[in-house]
Amino acid sequence: MTRFTAIINVDGSVTEVPFTAEEEAARDIAEAEYAAAEPARKWATIREKRDALLAASDWMANSDVTMSDAWTAYRQALRDVPSQSDPDNITFPEEPSS
Repeated sequence: MTRFTAIINVDGSVTEVPFTAEEEAARDIAEAEYAAAEPARKWATIREKRDALLAASDWMANSDVTMSDAWTAYRQALRDVPSQSDPDNITFPEEPSS
């Protein structure tokens, strides 16, 4: 696939210039690196959500609060989220009602 770059001329017209072989090769490498990093980006997003859910429940860990078994299990399940194997099929635990 030949890629083009657009050049906007002084008169406003657009000229398409094909990539050189070196530009094509560099772009292929960049696209392969981006694709290879996709799982890491997905896991980072999952960890951000998990961290936000943990932070929202941090009040349950205060010394003046007795944490129920349900909340303890919920927070542990949140910590275990990254151990799930498929970043496209993550199950987050339900927050306890009490």
